[in-house]
Amino acid sequence: MTDITFDEQVLGSPVPVLLDVWAPWCVPCRGMTPALDEIAVALAGRVRVAKLNVDQNPAVTARLCVVGIPTLLLFRQGREVDRMIGTRSKEEVLRRLAAVDSPVR
Repeated sequence: MTDITFDEQVLGSPVPVLLDVWAPWCVPCRGMTPALDEIAVALAGRVRVAKLNVDQNPAVTARLCVVGIPTLLLFRQGREVDRMIGTRSKEEVLRRLAAVDSPVR
């Protein structure tokens, strides 16, 4: 995900998008990667999991008002419907996805 592709790939996505806002130097961000990879595989075709590197994409990072990482943002039909700041377990992320009436149910 990049500053250039954000609108098309996230806001224009036909399926919900879980956007992982991260940086390679962020240890908690890297710690969440395995769980997010598992979610991406388990929900393929129903939820898209994407990553946005804050260092390489400052415009979207600022536009989304991201003040700390890791941050997970859930977009549905082009709008943000949930935001999780800080490290989250796979189970919590799945619960939050289900709570906003995503196709996880």
